[in-house]
Amino acid sequence: MSSWLGGLGSGLGQSLGQVGGSLASLTGQISNFTKDMLMEGAEEVEAELPNSRRKEIEAIHAILRSENERLKKLCSDLEEKHEASELQIKHQSTSYRNELQQKEVEISHLKARQIALQDQLLKLQSAAQSENSGAGSVPTTTASSSSFNYGISHHAAAFHDDDMDFGDVISSQQEINRLSNEISRLESEVAHWRHIAQISKAQGSNSSDQSEICKLQNIIKELKQNRSQEIDDHQQEMSVLQNAHQQKLAEITRRHREELSEYEERIEELENLLQQGGSGIAVTDYPKIHEMQRTIQVLQTEKVESTKKVEELEDQIKDISRKLLSSENDREVLRKEQERLNVENRQISKECENLKLECSKLQPYAMKQSDTVKEGESILPQSTSLEEEVFRLQQALSDAESEITRLSHLNQDNLTEDNLELKMRVQVLEKENSLLSQEKEELHISLLKLNNEYEEIKSTTVRDMDLDSKLHDLRLNLEAKEQELNQSITEKEVLIAELEELDKQNQEATKHMILIKDQLSKQQNEGDSIINKLKIDLNDEKKRVHQLEDDKMNITKELDVQKEKLIQSELVLNNLHLTKQELEDKIEDLVDQLNKSQDNNLNIQKENFELKEHIKQKEEELSRVRCELTQPLHQDSNSNFKDDLLKEREADIRNLKQNLSEVEQLNENLKKVSFDLKMENEKLVLACEDLRHQLEESIAGNNQISLEKNTILETLKTEKGQLEAELCRAEKRLLEEANKYEQTIEELSKAGNLSASALQLEHERLIKLSQEKDLEIAELKKNIEQIDIDHTETKNILSSSLEERKQLTQLINEKELFIERLKERSSELQEELDKYTEALRKNEILKQTIEEKDRHLGSMKEENNHLKEELERLREQQSRAAPVAEPKTLDCITELESEVSQLNIIKDNLEEEIKHHRKIIEDQNQSKMQLLQSLQEHKKEMDEFKYQHEQMNVTHTQLLLEKDEEIKTLQKTIEEIKTQLHEERQGIQTESSNIFQETKVQSLNIENGSEKHDLSKAETERLVKGIKERELEIKLLNEKNLSLTKQIDQLSKDEVGKLTRIIQQKDLEIQALHARVSSVSYNQDIVYLQQQLQAFAMEREQVLAVLNEKTRENSQLKTEYHKMMDIVAAKEAALLKLQDENKKMSTQFEGAGQEMFRETVQNLSRIIREKDIEIDALSQKCQTLLTVLQTSSTSDEVGGVNSNQFEELLQERDKLKQQVKKMEEWKQQVMTTVQNMQHESAQLQEELHQLQAQVLVDSDNNSKLQVDYTGLIQSYEQNETKLKIFGHELAQVQHSIGQLCNTKDLLLGKLDIISPQFSSGSSLTSQSAESLKTTKSETLSEASQHEIEELRKLLQEKDAAIRTLQENNHRLSNSIAATSELEKKEHEQTDSEIKQLKEKQDVLQKSLKEKDLLIKAKSDQLLSVNENFTNKVNENELLRQAVTNLKERTLSLEMDIRKLKEENEKIVEKTREKETEYQALQETNMKFSMMLQEKEFECHSMKEKALAFEQLLKEKEGETGELNQLLNTVKSMQEKTVTFQQERDQVMLALKQKQMENTAVQNEVQHLRDKELRLNQELERLRNHLLETEDSYTREALAAEDREANLRKKVTALEEKLVSSSSAMENASHQANLQVESLQEQLNVVSKQRDETALQLSMSREQVKQYALSLSNLQMVLEHFQQEEKAMYSAELEKHKQLGAEWKKKAENLEGKLMSVQERLDEANAALDSASRLTEQLDLKEEQIEQLKKQNELRQEMLDDVQKKLMNLVNSTEGKVDKILMRNLFIGHFHTPKNQRHEVLRLMGSILGIKREDMEQLLNEDQGGVTRWMTGWLGGGSKSVPNTPLRPNQQSVFNSSFSELFVKFLETESHPSIPPPKLSVHDMKPLDSPRRRKLDINVPESFKDTTEPRSGRRTDVSPFLAPRSAAVPLMNPAGLGPGGPGHLLLKPISDVLPTFTPLPVSPDNSAGVVLKDLLNQ
Repeated sequence: MSSWLGGLGSGLGQSLGQVGGSLASLTGQISNFTKDMLMEGAEEVEAELPNSRRKEIEAIHAILRSENERLKKLCSDLEEKHEASELQIKHQSTSYRNELQQKEVEISHLKARQIALQDQLLKLQSAAQSENSGAGSVPTTTASSSSFNYGISHHAAAFHDDDMDFGDVISSQQEINRLSNEISRLESEVAHWRHIAQISKAQGSNSSDQSEICKLQNIIKELKQNRSQEIDDHQQEMSVLQNAHQQKLAEITRRHREELSEYEERIEELENLLQQGGSGIAVTDYPKIHEMQRTIQVLQTEKVESTKKVEELEDQIKDISRKLLSSENDREVLRKEQERLNVENRQISKECENLKLECSKLQPYAMKQSDTVKEGESILPQSTSLEEEVFRLQQALSDAESEITRLSHLNQDNLTEDNLELKMRVQVLEKENSLLSQEKEELHISLLKLNNEYEEIKSTTVRDMDLDSKLHDLRLNLEAKEQELNQSITEKEVLIAELEELDKQNQEATKHMILIKDQLSKQQNEGDSIINKLKIDLNDEKKRVHQLEDDKMNITKELDVQKEKLIQSELVLNNLHLTKQELEDKIEDLVDQLNKSQDNNLNIQKENFELKEHIKQKEEELSRVRCELTQPLHQDSNSNFKDDLLKEREADIRNLKQNLSEVEQLNENLKKVSFDLKMENEKLVLACEDLRHQLEESIAGNNQISLEKNTILETLKTEKGQLEAELCRAEKRLLEEANKYEQTIEELSKAGNLSASALQLEHERLIKLSQEKDLEIAELKKNIEQIDIDHTETKNILSSSLEERKQLTQLINEKELFIERLKERSSELQEELDKYTEALRKNEILKQTIEEKDRHLGSMKEENNHLKEELERLREQQSRAAPVAEPKTLDCITELESEVSQLNIIKDNLEEEIKHHRKIIEDQNQSKMQLLQSLQEHKKEMDEFKYQHEQMNVTHTQLLLEKDEEIKTLQKTIEEIKTQLHEERQGIQTESSNIFQETKVQSLNIENGSEKHDLSKAETERLVKGIKERELEIKLLNEKNLSLTKQIDQLSKDEVGKLTRIIQQKDLEIQALHARVSSVSYNQDIVYLQQQLQAFAMEREQVLAVLNEKTRENSQLKTEYHKMMDIVAAKEAALLKLQDENKKMSTQFEGAGQEMFRETVQNLSRIIREKDIEIDALSQKCQTLLTVLQTSSTSDEVGGVNSNQFEELLQERDKLKQQVKKMEEWKQQVMTTVQNMQHESAQLQEELHQLQAQVLVDSDNNSKLQVDYTGLIQSYEQNETKLKIFGHELAQVQHSIGQLCNTKDLLLGKLDIISPQFSSGSSLTSQSAESLKTTKSETLSEASQHEIEELRKLLQEKDAAIRTLQENNHRLSNSIAATSELEKKEHEQTDSEIKQLKEKQDVLQKSLKEKDLLIKAKSDQLLSVNENFTNKVNENELLRQAVTNLKERTLSLEMDIRKLKEENEKIVEKTREKETEYQALQETNMKFSMMLQEKEFECHSMKEKALAFEQLLKEKEGETGELNQLLNTVKSMQEKTVTFQQERDQVMLALKQKQMENTAVQNEVQHLRDKELRLNQELERLRNHLLETEDSYTREALAAEDREANLRKKVTALEEKLVSSSSAMENASHQANLQVESLQEQLNVVSKQRDETALQLSMSREQVKQYALSLSNLQMVLEHFQQEEKAMYSAELEKHKQLGAEWKKKAENLEGKLMSVQERLDEANAALDSASRLTEQLDLKEEQIEQLKKQNELRQEMLDDVQKKLMNLVNSTEGKVDKILMRNLFIGHFHTPKNQRHEVLRLMGSILGIKREDMEQLLNEDQGGVTRWMTGWLGGGSKSVPNTPLRPNQQSVFNSSFSELFVKFLETESHPSIPPPKLSVHDMKPLDSPRRRKLDINVPESFKDTTEPRSGRRTDVSPFLAPRSAAVPLMNPAGLGPGGPGHLLLKPISDVLPTFTPLPVSPDNSAGVVLKDLLNQ
């Protein structure tokens, strides 16, 4: 189980890792690809798109981007869910693994225990066997058995015989069974856990994908297979082990037998030796020998016993050593040493045992040879050595005891001494160990000696035959030895006893010591372990703290770095913003300039207008002046004045022209300026776009950096969380350990009272440690609190993120819907594929039919050949039979030949037709292939669409993920900043931090805004391009569809035409055959022709069938085409929907676009208006000029002058007209474009509407068809199921009828039982009524009678209903029987139909399966192709990236190469310069060297001169003549030296030249040598070539000679053949001449035959025409037959449909009947249930009635008694007054002051019933008398005055007045008493009973007034003492509340007596006033 889960987890992890990696790579590649594509598209489309379109595209892009973001969020959510589910799975798997490990550990424990038990059993068995074998008397057998047992004890179990193999097999089988049981149990557990996991999954994660479940199931299957394989392997291993085990057993038994045989042989040899030795001894010595042998045996037995004792002693020694080892378990080092010692001891003991065994083996041989002396000697050293060992061990024991005592004393003092003692003990043990090893060595030596002695004995036995003397000596020795042995035995016994005593003491002491030591060691170990743990934990925590601090420092550093980077990026952004602002400012300035220029233009125009007006005015003035001038001119003819005027006018005109030209220049300049401004604008726009791109890139870079930082921060945060969790755990551990530590301290303090000082020191240390820990804990707690605060903040952030995720989930749902739509589309495409496959199959069927026809044709040809052969035979027969042929037979032959020729022609025609058909089939195949190709192209396009959509989704998800990560990073940065602020607030002021936070947040917000804005624009552009591409693709698809439809129509038409032609040809063939039949007189030919006719008819039918099939195929293809169109329309509709959405979303942007459009239109209209105004102005100008001209033309002189001006003006007018025309054309063009746009938009809208309508209609039709089809299938299935169900329901109905009858009988029985009960109940009620004399019982009895009557009526109704039901059931059963008979018949019919349908269905299913297989194959191919395509795409993208990278690299490399080339050229130039400099320097160097040599030469000459001069000075006196000579010689020498120097220089220069020449010559020589080598090589090659060519020529010559010889031979042969052939030719020509003559004769005959055949042809043609008529008649008849058949079929179909409808109606009727029967059944069941309930309720009611009657009787008896008592009481108390009241009144009268006593008397009178008037009269007559009489009569004081507590305001009781006291009394009495207990609900009485009304009459009005309103309020009212004389009502006057008691005595007082509200009496008011108030009430 654990392995399974582990494998599952690992597999899941790997698969998810792979998936994650592949996804990451895919998304990266796709994003790169899309970026490249979109960038390329953007560069292409930016030039083409107008601004408005771009805005629309941007809007669309924004929408798609928002969807992208949603998808991204969705993906992130899903990934988180997936991770959570993975964590859950991992958690569950870990828990399962832990449980499994526990189970496995338990199993292993149990197995170990079982093995241990088996070992113990085997040991016991071996011990029992050894005891049995040890009981034998022969020593050899014991030895052998002991050795054998020892050998076996090393094995797992004692296998003594072959019988044990069977037992082992059984045990292994049991083991196998147990393992199989465990496996089954584990399987059940697995199933259980799987079930739990499934339930948990269903509860927790319903959204888990089915793919994961499938994967898990596959894994489970694989694991199951692995498990089964493992089980098989285990079984095989078990079998192998068993075989191996059996083999081992066989080998062991074989070895054992071999050893036994060897031992037996050795024993026989020894016996033989003994016999040989014994034969030399005398007969007298035999008894002695026997005695000796007995003694030897006795000694052996004693020796065995001694060995056993020694072994026991050794065991004891081992026990002691173990005890010592257990006592020395204090430290790990000592343990190791003890273990080593134990190992060595065990080895020594084993060696000792081995030695003993060897001794035991050697001793019997020695004894047999009667070498007792030496043997005794050998025994003695052994025994002595053993005694020594025992003694040493005793010493060691005593030492140990002494040490133990010492330890017990020293234990109390110190633990340190124990360590030393332990070390000492170790040393002692080591010494003992060394002693034991020495003993071992001694034993070895003794063994060797014994062996040597044994060999010597063997040698001596052969040599020495004189044994008598030696025997005597040996006997003496034996006796001595026996004595010594006895002594040793006694000593041994004493020693053993002492040892036992010592053992006991030692054991007790050791136990005591071990207990003490264990306690101390445990305490010490616990203390040490706790201290160590605490230290380790402290160190770990310190390390963690340090690590955390380091991490914090690193994080802070990284944060600082990131902050710096962010600041830099912000600076960059700010710079960019500044540049943008500057550019915008520039643009604004330019716009301002433009506006100014426009204003200037307008001003200039205005000035123009003003100037024009001024000109007009001037011209008018001029005209006036002219008129004025003309008048005086007539008068005074002054020509000079006119000339002046003319000059002035000309000057004015010139000025005006100049002004106009200046204005035009200004206009042109302004136009140029505006154009320049526009160009600058465009440049600036481009610059802005570049800046935007740069911004986007920088933002993307920043985002990547921030993402990396965020990931790092997230990892750090997770690590921090883990560390915090670990810290918390460590704190918990510390707390727990501290608690444990305190407990241990307490235990240690209790235990270690003696070792107080050391413990106190340790305690102090521990306290210090604990204090340190507490401090650390406090610090950690603070940290935890801080962490909690952070946690709360994170929780808040998480909650906000959760809300965002909810929104994302909604978006995800929308996307899922979109995906579902896509799936639907894919399903539609699959359906189309299916249809195409069907069409292909039909084409294949057609091919098969055509092939069959070809076969038929072949068979027809064969038959023709046969007929021809038969005809030839007949001819031959006729020729043979009648050699002299008649003219008739010749005619027949000619006719037959003509028919044959006709048939040949027909055959040729048929072959041509076949060829034609084949061509048609090929064309069809080609068209089919084209269709398939187009289909594949469509599929590819669809796949591309899907792939693009997926890419888009991926990009959207990526964008979403990036946004989420950005949000997360921002949140994290905020959190980090907050935490940093919290940390830094201690040192830094709060203000600065707040400012920093605010700035940070603002900057982040700004960044986000800018990023979103820029990204949205770029993405909108990309999306617009994508949409345009989609539209183009859709148009292409539409065009393709149209072309396909045209092709299909053409194909169908062609096929129909071809088929009609084929039919016509066939008809012609049939006519020809008919003619032949009529002409031929032979029966065989007629039969043959009839057969042919039938065959042709069959072919015609087949052709017709083919035609039908073709038409069907054509219709199917048309429907498929329509469906394709529908799909395209659906796509277009989807696109339109998207466009609508885009339009809706882009309304904001479009608004701006429309405004721009309107502005442009307005500007255009404005310009046009301005131009119109200019034209008007110009026309006016022209008119004015014309008028001027006309006026000027009046004067002849002026006209001559103004002609030039007129021409110029005309030219200007023409120009202006041309400009106007251009403007108008431009205007018209603009208008036309606008109108075209409008028309196009309208047309597009109409097309849209039409397409939508078509889509809706098609979708409706499709849905209807699908619904009808599904409905038909479902109805068929339902009918089948209903037919089955009806049978079941009939049986159920019959069963339920039986049950109803039974229930009815039961009910009738119950009703009979109930009726006597009611009668008895009524009798009882009557008796009770007579006894009680009340109306209640009567009413009850009446009610019960009414109920019974109602029940009876109900029962009767039920009976009637049951009867009706039974009748209905009977009717139903009859009808069902009738219907069942009908149904049986119908079933038989339907069964036959169903069988037929089933057969059809089977055929369809088979075809469907085949189709499914084909589809699966195609889908697999598609998938593989898609995978290949995706792989290719990925590879292409990778290659593209690689290519781009390589291009960049190549560019960089080219740049580097250029640089390097330039540097190389520079270096070459430098080197050249350097070389020239070097040559110059060399030349100068040479010159300098020459100069130096000259100087040296001059120096030498000077020296020689000096020497000469010295000699001359010495020889002056007599050598003057020589001097002159010498001087001359010197001069000559000087000249020579000069010449020599010149020569030397020349020679040196020549030498250098020679050297240079030499070097050049050497180079040339080397060059020549190379050339020579090359030439030699070429020579050798040419020689070889020549040789080869010569060889080839020789070969060719030889071959040519051979050919010549062969050719000559052939020529001779041919000459011979020529001669023979010429002779043959001559013969042949002669024969040919003869044949020609015969042929001419035949020709003449044939010509005659031809003429005859022509006559026959004309006859046959007439017959053919007749046959054609008959054929047409036959066709008509056939058509008629077909129509009749069709009518028959249609009639049968209608009948079947009617039958089906009738069946349906019958089924519906049956269903309705069934429903009604079921309803009746339900009603009957409900009635039965209600009846049963009623009976139960009746029983319960009867019981309740009886109980109530009994209770009523008891209550009424009680009431009667109580009423009687009450009446007695009322009678007795009716005129009496309370004594106590009167007494109190009298006493009060005497206590009251005299002024107020008359009030008291009045009160008394009112109580006694005396009227007011009587009381006043009495008081007026005599006040004193009354008072005296009253005082005399009463005399005493009041006893029953209540002691009211005095208030501080009031006086004492005796001072106060009577009225005051009375008021007090009333106050005390007015407090409400506790109400008595209420009765049960059964004692309630009805509200308005007649008795209560009667009693109301007795109540006085005053009481009624008071009680009625206060009857409901019980706690507020207070009782007041009423006089007893007043009429007390028996019942509650105003009626009881809902819970009041029924009887008067049981009521509370407040309800019976008159009540008053307690009045608050203030001390200021007089008591009299209060009393008056009371009395008035």
